[in-house]
Amino acid sequence: MSGHTEGTDAGASGGTGNSGAAGGNVRLLDEALAQARAENRAALVGYLPAGFPTVDGGIAACTALLESGCDVVEVGLPHSDPVMDGPVIQTADTIALEGGVRIADVLRTVREAHAATGKPVLVMTYWNPVDRYGAGRFAEELAAAGGAGCILPDLPVEESEGWRKAAEHAGLGTVFVVAPSSQDARLARITAAGSGFVYAASLMGVTGTRESVGAEARELVERVRSTTDLPVCVGLGVSNPVQAAEVAAFADGVIVGSAFVKRLLDADTLAAGLDEVRQLAADLAEGVRR
Repeated sequence: MSGHTEGTDAGASGGTGNSGAAGGNVRLLDEALAQARAENRAALVGYLPAGFPTVDGGIAACTALLESGCDVVEVGLPHSDPVMDGPVIQTADTIALEGGVRIADVLRTVREAHAATGKPVLVMTYWNPVDRYGAGRFAEELAAAGGAGCILPDLPVEESEGWRKAAEHAGLGTVFVVAPSSQDARLARITAAGSGFVYAASLMGVTGTRESVGAEARELVERVRSTTDLPVCVGLGVSNPVQAAEVAAFADGVIVGSAFVKRLLDADTLAAGLDEVRQLAADLAEGVRR
């Protein structure tokens, strides 16, 4: 089970474009990103793990993000060994797993957050739990829950065909992660296969907030754009409106995860935590509109 990631070079071979014969659920994601572009701003993409601080609390938190300024939410599938995640998300994953979170709870989180807001919801997960669950089964159940797609940051390009076909059949988007270390030829291979958007990791390392986002992110976005017309969303390190505005100046979307998780971790009560994430989402939404 999984969370957020960074510094990962993963993708798929063979382009499929947008999933599904008629666009499928991924169309909602495409429309949300297109709407942000029409408003001359970057989209705001939030992330929270399912089951944190509880299943119901996680649903409320994901819904709060979408109601308070996020255009898209990624629901993390908690993993017992989230090696690509920093301490904040590792802590949240541990809390979720100790609470007994299961894939059914992840799908319920997607279903209820999407149903409450009508906005696109993705799942972000390591490959292993999807493989064990069954790629076709997971894709179909995610689509049935209203999910728009899936981010599988550790799925190697050479091993992605089975998932990609299952996602396309279910009408889901498949978002791949690229990093500053990705060579140009590999960037082209990855972006040719993806749909929805390209997740550009702003720097190498694990997830977490940063003092600054860094010049590597801007350069990576430029390199990705030379290979694809898909929107490019930058994640890892953004935690405040100033950083959101900085990234929004050159990216199509700004992805924020650890900062939201930390607000919930630091809160004394769920109600206080929900107030905190609502305020942060509103502040970040203002940032991407600067």
